Amino acid sequence: MEKYFAGIDIGSTMTKVVIIGESVVSFIIGPTGAEHRRLANTVMTDALAKAGLAFKDLSYIVATGYGRINVPFADRQITEITCHARGLHHILPTVKTVVDIGGQDSKGIKINNGKVTSFVMNDKCAAGTGRFLEVIAESLGIPLAKLGEVSLTAQQVAEVSSTCTVFAEHEVTNQLANGVPVADLVAGIHRSVATRVYALINKLKIEPDVAITGGGAKNIGLVKALEAKFGYPVLVPPEPLITGALGAALLGKEIDERYAREGQ
Repeated sequence: MEKYFAGIDIGSTMTKVVIIGESVVSFIIGPTGAEHRRLANTVMTDALAKAGLAFKDLSYIVATGYGRINVPFADRQITEITCHARGLHHILPTVKTVVDIGGQDSKGIKINNGKVTSFVMNDKCAAGTGRFLEVIAESLGIPLAKLGEVSLTAQQVAEVSSTCTVFAEHEVTNQLANGVPVADLVAGIHRSVATRVYALINKLKIEPDVAITGGGAKNIGLVKALEAKFGYPVLVPPEPLITGALGAALLGKEIDERYAREGQ
């Protein structure tokens, strides 16, 4: 009889659930709301319905992400760093360096065979995060999802020197008033973010293959800007938002199998 395991990743802006058996049977991605406990129950119920399963069918549930303590039905909480490493190794086993660009922070993770060997994190400032790009997109009147496509049409990358979100927004507004094309400005913003992220990740002594996860991985302009910094192509998982939840589910499966071997 097939056993099922779930990982739930409550991030700062998005919540993800992955359910696995022998392979992934369903996943759900939705916005993180203020009431984490109620949200956790809702997204888990939705993911189970999508898989045609019920709560009682799950053998083990692991919660991760900054809201992981607000998942009352989880069997264990595991940090997102550990879960990202495990999930990404499962999808892209050749990766040694992970760049995770989330809504409120950016992380660099060095991994070896799915295990974390070292990591760095920027969680003190919005620059270099999805929030920075969101603010700029709003000020330009461009949907966040279209920001990457717009930047690819740039004729010349504009210089955006400010790394503070407030000052960068002001700088972009001034350059627009001076006739700098929107696409050039967006490309400049992506280069600015990539420069900041690269400086953070470089503390780890980057080793290829490099992969990008998180919402930033869905921005083709940011991916291209990071590739220019790295000097070689980077890998992007098919769905870069679910690596943490997938890793949580896989770790849950491994814990359950270990308990079974030990007769617990």
